Amino acid sequence: MLVSTPGFVLHTIPYGETSVVARVFTRLLGTRSYMIKGVRSARGKTKQNLLQPLSCLDMVVYDTSKDSLNYIKELHPRGAIPPADAVHNAMVFFMTEVLYKALKDDEPMPDLWDYIESVYILDESVRLADFPIYFLLQVARHLGVEPLDDMSPHSPYFDLQEGHYVAMQSETTLSALLSESIHLYMCRQGSADSQVRKHLLDALLVYYQLHLNGFQQFKSREVLHTVLKYK
Repeated sequence: MLVSTPGFVLHTIPYGETSVVARVFTRLLGTRSYMIKGVRSARGKTKQNLLQPLSCLDMVVYDTSKDSLNYIKELHPRGAIPPADAVHNAMVFFMTEVLYKALKDDEPMPDLWDYIESVYILDESVRLADFPIYFLLQVARHLGVEPLDDMSPHSPYFDLQEGHYVAMQSETTLSALLSESIHLYMCRQGSADSQVRKHLLDALLVYYQLHLNGFQQFKSREVLHTVLKYK
C-alpha cells in the first residue's frame, strides 16, 4: 500500500555500497525505517543532503505491515530549511537526538509531529537559550510523561523520580531554586541565567532517563552547553 506522509529524518546508516536505511518520524505512520537505494551513488536520484538530521520531507512510502523495513517511492523537501549556523546546528542535533531516543514504536503521534514542524526552524516566541528547556517539556507532554506542576508552599521541591512536587527533599528532588525555576518554565514564564539553565537542562535529561526506557548517553548536551554558553 502506498501512503503519502510528511516526515522528519532522525537517523541514517549506510547499507550496502550505495544505499542507506533511514529512521523517519512520519506524521501518519509514526517512526519507521526505510531503505533508500542509490543515495551514496553519484548517479542516484536522491541526494544524501536531503537526509540530514531533522530534514523535513514530503514522502510517498510503501507501507507493508509484514515488513519492518519498507521503501520510499518518492521524497521531496518540505518547507523552509533551517539556517546553517553553529547555534541552529546544535539545536537540530539536540532535537534530533531527543526524538530518536524518545520515539520507540510505530504509533502515529500527529500532534507531536505538528509541534516539531512548528518549531524546527526555531520557536521565535521564546528566547533561544531557553528553547531546549521548553522543548523537553513540550515533548514530554506529548509522550504522556509531562511533569506535574503542583508546586505549593507545602510542596516546594520537584521530585524527578515522582514527577511532581513534594514536601521533603531527597536524593531525587531539585533544590528550592531549581524547583521554582522549572515551575516558571512549565507556566511559560521561565527565563533564567546561564547556570540555572544548565542545571535545569541536565535535570530534565535525568527526568527523561527515569521515565523513558533507553534514554541514555545523551551526546548533544555538551554541545548545547558550549554553543549556548551554559557554562
